[in-house]
Amino acid sequence: MKVVIVGCGRVGSTLARLLADRHDVRVVDRTSESFRRLGSKFQGQKIVGPGTDMDVLKRAGIEGADAFISVTDGDNRNIMAAQIAKRIFNVPQVFTRIYDPSRAAVYAEMGIQTLCTTATAAGLFCDLVEGRRPDSFMDQLTSYLDAAQKV
Repeated sequence: MKVVIVGCGRVGSTLARLLADRHDVRVVDRTSESFRRLGSKFQGQKIVGPGTDMDVLKRAGIEGADAFISVTDGDNRNIMAAQIAKRIFNVPQVFTRIYDPSRAAVYAEMGIQTLCTTATAAGLFCDLVEGRRPDSFMDQLTSYLDAAQKV
């Protein structure tokens, strides 16, 4: 599967490393310094430029992408990149991270799947404090964290 990731911060770089063993991963970021987070063993492509620039996205291979994930540090940038992937390049699976939970419903109406890290983290902490998460959930979460640290 060809996956294009926009944003090579902590989330983007970890996601890219996790997927790179099994998929054709291309990472787009505004600065080349961000690619240091990928490590020397990363085999995917690194493309410098804004993730909302169609020429940059074409260089990243978006025209044949199976999935697109935008995880920059800005909701507006993420949604713009996701809309370009969905509407212009017809990428089948489009995901974006958002921080503002009030935006999720609007993006869902656009056909863009979101992960609001603010709401997700708050909900998980509430569930954990109130004992609503089984041990198996914590085991799963721990396995994700372990995998992320190994790559």
